[in-house]
Amino acid sequence: MRAIFILFCVACLSSCSRQGAVVIGSKNFTEQVILGEMAAQQLERKLHIPIERRLNLGGTLLAHEALVHSQIDLYPEYTGTASSVILKQKPGEDPAKVYMEVKDAYRERFHLTWLPPLGFNDTFAMVVRREDGQRLSRPELSSALSRSWRLGVFYEFLTRPDGLRKLNDVYSLHWQGTPKSMDLGLLYQALAKKQIDMAAADSTDAPLSGPNYIVLADDKKAFPPYNACFVVRENLLQNAGIKWALTMLSGRISEETMRGLNRRVDIDHQPVQRVVSEFLAKEP
Repeated sequence: MRAIFILFCVACLSSCSRQGAVVIGSKNFTEQVILGEMAAQQLERKLHIPIERRLNLGGTLLAHEALVHSQIDLYPEYTGTASSVILKQKPGEDPAKVYMEVKDAYRERFHLTWLPPLGFNDTFAMVVRREDGQRLSRPELSSALSRSWRLGVFYEFLTRPDGLRKLNDVYSLHWQGTPKSMDLGLLYQALAKKQIDMAAADSTDAPLSGPNYIVLADDKKAFPPYNACFVVRENLLQNAGIKWALTMLSGRISEETMRGLNRRVDIDHQPVQRVVSEFLAKEP
């Protein structure tokens, strides 16, 4: 049923006229929308070409299928996600090796190009309230076995092979009841209201820039590297300027920088377009 829904959504996208514009997509959470908007503004300011935005599309599979079926020309993706969810592989711990494996497989199977990493690793983050984390012997997942937890997750974490299944296989943590599935944006509210005790979140989430939460270190390396990159249709790169303009952003966004951008949108409620514009104004 989920596969049929994804194909239906892709078909709906295909009914829209592209009219020669470069079509930029993203998944449906703040960081993805920021990165999609960043690609759009970068191409507009460097190349002065028409851009169509199809941001906030949906989850990983929908965004990938839209790219494969040429309904979008590029979108931001993460190496560990591509390896686990799309390629059905078991990624290793070496970020450079995972990147090259994903890059080669996408080129061979889908005729898609992975541009160099943007500079940050947005890995899964198991987040707890600061007071709960300070009660542990060490702020690590291995130390979290000392108690049971009410877990909150977003839907993909429940279903992905690199998500809850991998966490359980590596750590065998004790859960109190069934994990509660909710929108990413509600996880921190649930933590603050003590409706859950641990949240499966992302390491670049805006609330992690504040003092209220602690990320328990993945000391046994359950989660692979998730380096953010732009994935682009090969045909688009016949215009060499597009690769040049987008590659200028490679290595320019640290984890701290991405948290700050997310914070400006999610917590300070600033428009994505302005946040991106001000960031790019400081870039060459």
